Amino acid sequence: MDATQLLKGVLDLAVLAVLRDEDGYGYDILRRLRAAGLEEVGDASVYGTLRRLFAAGLLTTYVVPSESGPHRKYYSLNSAGRDELVRSGKLWRSFATTMDQLVDDRGMTA
Repeated sequence: MDATQLLKGVLDLAVLAVLRDEDGYGYDILRRLRAAGLEEVGDASVYGTLRRLFAAGLLTTYVVPSESGPHRKYYSLNSAGRDELVRSGKLWRSFATTMDQLVDDRGMTA
């Protein structure tokens, strides 16, 4: 199974989850996703996801000046984003539970 295909389906949820407790700029969000175990995630995928989530009204942005380089655009969850995180989280848990049961029922667990 190709992990990148699985990642495409859950990247929105993963980005919302890493922004739950702390705002972040693009590279910081990418670093946090990779540190959490999503090493396969690509730069372009994360930046595209951030733009899409912002356009959907789930994120707000603000710019922070930087003394060592260009200004950084930070992303934060707004109330719609928090609602979507809860909704998508419930959907993910239900899906993951179903998949766990299917795999376990077939004797395929590691």
